[in-house]
Order: sequence, then C-alpha cells, then structure tokens
Amino acid sequence: MNRSKWFFHPVFVFIFSIIALGTSLFLYIYWYMEVSTGLEVVVRKFNISPDQVLESQSWVVILVLSILVAIILVGIFTIFVYNQKTFQLYRLQHNFINNFTHELKTPVTSLKLYLETFLKHELSRDEQSKYIHYMIQDVGRLSDNINRILNLARIESKSYGGDFIVSDIVQVIEEFYHSNNHLFRNCDIHIHHPVGVSFSYSVNISLFEMLLINLLTNAIKYNKSDVPRIDIRFEVLKRQLRICFEDNGIGLVKSEIKKIFRQFYQVGRSDNMTAKGSGLGLYLVQNIARIHKGKVIAESRGIGKGSVFTLILPLQD
Repeated sequence: MNRSKWFFHPVFVFIFSIIALGTSLFLYIYWYMEVSTGLEVVVRKFNISPDQVLESQSWVVILVLSILVAIILVGIFTIFVYNQKTFQLYRLQHNFINNFTHELKTPVTSLKLYLETFLKHELSRDEQSKYIHYMIQDVGRLSDNINRILNLARIESKSYGGDFIVSDIVQVIEEFYHSNNHLFRNCDIHIHHPVGVSFSYSVNISLFEMLLINLLTNAIKYNKSDVPRIDIRFEVLKRQLRICFEDNGIGLVKSEIKKIFRQFYQVGRSDNMTAKGSGLGLYLVQNIARIHKGKVIAESRGIGKGSVFTLILPLQD
C-alpha cells in the first residue's frame, strides 16, 4: 500500500481524529484552568466579589464540554463502524459476484462443449446417454444457483407466500426425504424417529423444505467420504425442540463457525479445497429459521470430523 493510500485509510483517519480531539480537549481544559487561576488572582488583587466574575463555575463548563466531545466521539466512531461494515459488505459482494459468476459460467461452458460434441460427431446411444446425463447435472447446477437468488429475494422482501400450518415436524422431514429420495441416492441418511412421540409446530412447508434441502445438500457437498452420511435426530431440551443434522463431512474450523451464516460468506479450505456454492445457502437457512421463531447453530470438532447443524425451535403449548 503506497503512502497516500495509507494516509487516507479509514483506520488511520479514525485514530488521528480521536488523538486530535483528545488533544484539543486536554489543551482547552488546561488553558481554561490557567485563565481561571489568572482571574482568581485579579479578583484577590482588586478585592472583587468572586461570585460576579466566576459565576459560571469552571467544573460545570468542563462537564458540558466533555459531554459535547463525547457526543462527537460517538458520532465519529459510528461513522467509522458504518464505513468498515460497508467496506466488508462490498468485499463480500465482490467475492460473491466472482464466485457466483464462476458457478454460472462453468456449467454453461460445459453445456456448450457437450452440444458442440453432439453437433460435430456421430455418437453411439451409450455416449449420447452419458453426455445427456452430464448436461442434466449442469442444468441442475444452474437451476439451483438461480433458485437461491430468487429465494433470497422472496425471503428478504417477505413475499415467500404460503400458509403456516401446524404439522408434525418429524412427518414433514420424512415426507420431504421420501419425495426427494432421488437427490440422495449415493448417501446414507437416517431419520431417528422417536417412537410414539410427535412434535407439532406451525411451519410454512415450502420454506421449511427449502431449509432442509440446503442443510442436506451442504452436508453432501462438503464431504469427502465415499458414502456421505447424515443422521437426523430429535430431542427436547428446556422447552425447545432441537433437530440435529449430523454429518461425516470435512468439518469446520472453530473460527469459521459463526461466519458461515453470513450473507455471501464462503468457506475456503487450506487442504486443496476451494470455496463452493454461492455463499447464500446457510444465510437462507438462518433466515428461514428466524421466520419460524427459531435459529440454527453449528458445531464441529474440527477438520475431517464432521459437523452438526442444529435447528432450535421453541415448543408451543
């Protein structure tokens, strides 16, 4: 960073402003006390009543001045924090655009290559089926990315539609899994249904299924096991229903656990694993949980030891 850019950096400007303001306050108080002392000498010398000259009371003036300076400091600090958050959001959006463009460009390039192959070469039926299968996968990737953007817009504008219906949460998850079983063919998913127990909760089915698809696909995407495994468990603790999604994936670094729910945040790995996805999946999950008056927390024992995402919902009477 060159000197001119460093000089105008928000952190430097903020620190310089604080030092300048603090120095000004110190000098003002110092000079004010000097003047007050001089006035007291004059009062004694000419035998003038102190109440007529020092009626304003030094400490009251100092207190008022200190309050005004404190307000100015709070204002400067607020502007500084806002600037930093704006800069952080800009950086996240920049990363999102770069990665999301890559997420769109890769399947489009792949589709173009396959279509050119169909156009230029005579392919056997088996080869055609193989390439068509690849193209369907690429179209699926495009569709998933576009749906995430559309779902984000719907949720943030609160136009997601649908009614909240009191349903058995366990049954909702089981029906979702069975109706979307084709998406998890190479996975080992276990729903540990507590025998004879049901958990009724008011849910928006379309939103709740969106939450489930994001949690499950994340557990599969960030997984290096031959057979991705996901265990879904239910427990009641302190008047809360906890739905745990435990996987055998790559795990999480402790420093990233709180960051993964941020908008546009993408997990980058040092073990030759680059960021995946659009950085919106878990942000959507957390927002959907909040719409249902709950929250999602993440836990992990470290890299290579899997993760546990827990949906916490307050039990209703």
